[in-house]
Amino acid sequence: MSSRKQLRIGMVGFGSMGKTHAYAIRNLPYYFSSLPFLAEVRAICTTSPERSARFADEYGLGTPVASFDELLSRDDVDIIDICTPNTLHCDMICQALAAGKHVLCEKPLCVTPDEAARIVEAQRQSDRICGMVFNNRFMAPMLRAKQLIDEGRLGRILSFRVTYEHNSSTFPDKAPGWKQTAAAGGGVLFDLGSHVIDLIRHLCGDFESVQGLSQIAFPTHGDWQTDADEAFYITAKLKGGACGTIVANKLATGVNDDLSLAIFGERGSIKYELMEPEWLYFYDNDRPASPIGGERGFTRIECGGRYPAPGGSFPSPKASVGWLRCHIESMVQYLSAVANGTPFSPSLYDGAYVQAVMQAALESDLNGGARREVIAP
Repeated sequence: MSSRKQLRIGMVGFGSMGKTHAYAIRNLPYYFSSLPFLAEVRAICTTSPERSARFADEYGLGTPVASFDELLSRDDVDIIDICTPNTLHCDMICQALAAGKHVLCEKPLCVTPDEAARIVEAQRQSDRICGMVFNNRFMAPMLRAKQLIDEGRLGRILSFRVTYEHNSSTFPDKAPGWKQTAAAGGGVLFDLGSHVIDLIRHLCGDFESVQGLSQIAFPTHGDWQTDADEAFYITAKLKGGACGTIVANKLATGVNDDLSLAIFGERGSIKYELMEPEWLYFYDNDRPASPIGGERGFTRIECGGRYPAPGGSFPSPKASVGWLRCHIESMVQYLSAVANGTPFSPSLYDGAYVQAVMQAALESDLNGGARREVIAP
């Protein structure tokens, strides 16, 4: 019998993100040696008992359960992993915390400011470990960027720009998915925008105010009337004085999953492209500028798979790194926090903060682009 702490997970929802979480949980031992815990999915709940039974059998996910209440009542489940649409998150988080479960939740946190406030209060009253899945924080270049910024290598942050672009709304004959419907808490601001808003806050600090502008380029998709933003543009000012732009766009013809980030400071700058995930570009303004440019210029840092301990040697740090790898890093850091009884970041509060930024941007858009103060939860 292993002396390592047993972490028993109940999963609710099993679309693409549920599969991603299950993959991360199962494969942690291949990436990390001597983990202080053993994690496994003990039970799964989806939209129907039949689907739950099929996924449990096909993916080896423990016991299929018929309802979320049944999942919460199980003594062999310590953690609830929420991979459902965000319209369901608020009640599920609050019920899970009330049942004494730890909670890991996919982004975005919820739909409305009132829901975010309920969640923050529920977490405040609980001693459980809670986390949000803002997986882009855990790309190796983003971990390195955070180190450089925290070390003061960029100095005072002056400006920034970040875009997250897909092409998924450029096909007017294609039926929309749930993320393209306002009633389902969708729209590109909540879907892609939540990721990049969190990245800017994580790297550069809290927001002071925003201006927002939404766009719908295709009013109809077949017989369906478009009712959620297909692109959203934000100009933002941070409390530290930096200003910049945030773009979430599903109208970007020809792109795939393109996240582009640049942060400019007094002493240096960083640049990053998600579709080139091996590299972080760093400009050191303290290097000599002469003769003939001296030693200045962007340095391409080979971050790749070079994750910090306890990261192992699988796969080789020289191997190309993919989207799944940052989900694995996110999962191991959250589960380690649960095993050690320590707080985890990003927390549900971080999700609520992103929700506040998005709400301010939405209100700005509805009021002709008037600047709106971001009210922290």
